[in-house]
Amino acid sequence: MSFSLLGLSATILKTLADINFTVPTPIQNIAIPAIINKKDVLGIAETGSGKTAGYVLPIIMNLQQRLLLKNRHANVLVLVPTRELAEQVKDVFNIFGKNPLFPIKTLAAYGGVSINPQMMGMQGVNVLVATPGRLLELVSSNAVHLSDIETLVLDEADKMLNLGFKDEMTKVINLLPAMRQNILFSATLSKDVQNINQILLKEPVIIKIETEGESLDLIKQVAYIVSNEKKGPFLRYLINHHEMKQVLVFASSTHQVDAIVNKLRKNNVDARAIHSKKSQGSRTESLAQFKSGKLKVLVATDLMARGIDVIALPFVINYELPRSPKDYIHRIGRTGRAGESGNAISLLSTNELDHFEVIQKKMGKQVEILDSEQILKSAL
Repeated sequence: MSFSLLGLSATILKTLADINFTVPTPIQNIAIPAIINKKDVLGIAETGSGKTAGYVLPIIMNLQQRLLLKNRHANVLVLVPTRELAEQVKDVFNIFGKNPLFPIKTLAAYGGVSINPQMMGMQGVNVLVATPGRLLELVSSNAVHLSDIETLVLDEADKMLNLGFKDEMTKVINLLPAMRQNILFSATLSKDVQNINQILLKEPVIIKIETEGESLDLIKQVAYIVSNEKKGPFLRYLINHHEMKQVLVFASSTHQVDAIVNKLRKNNVDARAIHSKKSQGSRTESLAQFKSGKLKVLVATDLMARGIDVIALPFVINYELPRSPKDYIHRIGRTGRAGESGNAISLLSTNELDHFEVIQKKMGKQVEILDSEQILKSAL
């Protein structure tokens, strides 16, 4: 199916063509017409399935058809769990909202930075993308009014609930008009997500896209047995041996992320860290440099994973395994996206082998496990 058959405007179709978006993803095929027709939507699909454009495109369509009313307050509210995802969603709205006749103003609001510029930027906002805590701060300061919200989007609802935003989300929802369109997207359909669905959505169009198997087929996975003290040298060997120009490395803690970056820099490998203890300015700059290809190695925690969306990212390395198989899939899902192949490498200490067996069973795939000692010996 083509985007031209989904009811989108000529302006949006031209933008899609300009950035070489030719074929909608399965979730976009169903979500776009449903949202244009003002239906409530529940979408369950993995990261990388096209969920963001699946709601951004039809929301822009609906906004542009009614912008002549010139409301003073935002009409669309998108709640997200992280600052990085807020900026990512804002960027997608900006790409497709460019229309000289009906320009759409989008603002991202989140904590960790001064609230004053966000308060001053509220004038004339059509789409507000926000984390729940900062949104409530803006409401309590009378900087934003939610009385005109016609469409609410909960993006990455499972992540928001996992991060403890349930009470804040409930407070926000209670401030909204009763008559509105509700859109809920999530990577998983957990019990908490089901409960919100039952309270929030009215006769929703339900979309469940099974994409894990398809996307994993595009990822070449390999694991190496490496002692903890040799993981640093072996990581540098992999980066140099494969001549990696762009690689995302995952570690389990902010302390470990910083330690990895320090070691890489001492060995003349261009690397930066991104985690919750970094300032927003540092995080934004690191991510921008990595996306543009100016930064070779970005080292991150799992909390940052869903805000990192890089087209055709060639390599992901697990310096340590995550706690859950789902987090492992989310990590390696940063590569092998949008039809492009990718590589996922895991460095396993001996006490991680049993856990890696569990991960392989959960994702239904066997991964080749090699001995790093033999590889290093042959390389010398």
